[in-house]
Amino acid sequence: QVQLVESGGGYVQPGGSLRLSCAASGRAFNIYDMGWFRQAPGLEREFVAAISRSGLGRDYARSVKGRFTISRDNAKNTVYLEMNSLKPEDTAGYYCGADTRFGVRVSSEYNCWGQGTQGTVSA
Repeated sequence: QVQLVESGGGYVQPGGSLRLSCAASGRAFNIYDMGWFRQAPGLEREFVAAISRSGLGRDYARSVKGRFTISRDNAKNTVYLEMNSLKPEDTAGYYCGADTRFGVRVSSEYNCWGQGTQGTVSA
């Protein structure tokens, strides 16, 4: 099983940007399709973006499409989430998950998660 550690969260004003990273260790990173999810207090964990193991396939939630970009560097065992034009409603804990299927949007389908990193958007 792969171990995941997220980083890069922080506090930004509306319209600002954050770049999240998810570093993997353990099993070969390039056999996993990866997803980013987020969870705000009192709400369920929701899908944000996914990327296939090759990096060629990408999928985004409607709420972030055009503002967020998912990417990966298999040589560095890392997946990224570039978040631009941030809004207060983007405030949440952000989690990366690993799976062997691309584009899974249901969090319960993922067997491996990191501990999360908090992103807060506020004036």
